[in-house]
Amino acid sequence: MARILIVDDEPNIVELLASYLSREGYDIATATDGVAALDQARQLAPDLIVLDVMLPGLDGIEVCRQIRRFSDAYILMLTARAEEIDTIIGLSVGADGYVTKPFSPREVVARVKALLRRPRAISQGAASAAGQAPIRIGALVIDEDAHTVECAGEPIALTAREFALLLTLARHPGRVFTRAQVLDQVWGDEYYDDHVVDVHIGNLRKKLEDDATHPRYIETVRGIGYRMSQMAPATDRSEPG
Repeated sequence: MARILIVDDEPNIVELLASYLSREGYDIATATDGVAALDQARQLAPDLIVLDVMLPGLDGIEVCRQIRRFSDAYILMLTARAEEIDTIIGLSVGADGYVTKPFSPREVVARVKALLRRPRAISQGAASAAGQAPIRIGALVIDEDAHTVECAGEPIALTAREFALLLTLARHPGRVFTRAQVLDQVWGDEYYDDHVVDVHIGNLRKKLEDDATHPRYIETVRGIGYRMSQMAPATDRSEPG
């Protein structure tokens, strides 16, 4: 039985979603503010979190950011604001999708089921390459089995989505992936705007200290998409790219 944590400061929304999701057989926990949400996420280790953006204490974006430091649970965000910036910010800190208020509870149930049917992308990568040697591109080392990334000997902390994105590119250095292909490989059947790929690429470059204007690892192919460099130099990260 999957465990779902519902986080919203509106009791009627919590009650409504809890009612619909519990009827589907899910184990339900609830929280009404950001601090309580973090406590529940640590204690209960939910499989999926329905998380409102506007929360007292800590807002949903910050809660999502902190949860991603210790949990790989799916996070479905609820927002009353449809502006693109809210969506991009939420997905860039590790959310797996969003639903805009007002919503149909059946829509949320459908999104929850779709997410839970799909294994985490990080697990898919490990399963498909069990026992393989780490991928080495210049100073970059990606260990699929251990789910770790190092650059010039320094560990790089990535979210599950960032790891899956990096792995997709690194498995085929030199191959150009369109944004649509990256969405298909990393996000599966969930619908997202192409901008989410650009946001995650930007996050990866920051963590790898990869200058977008002179990239050592992730190259932009203008008008098409991205590719992993085949000739990344094995230099120290303190040196200019």
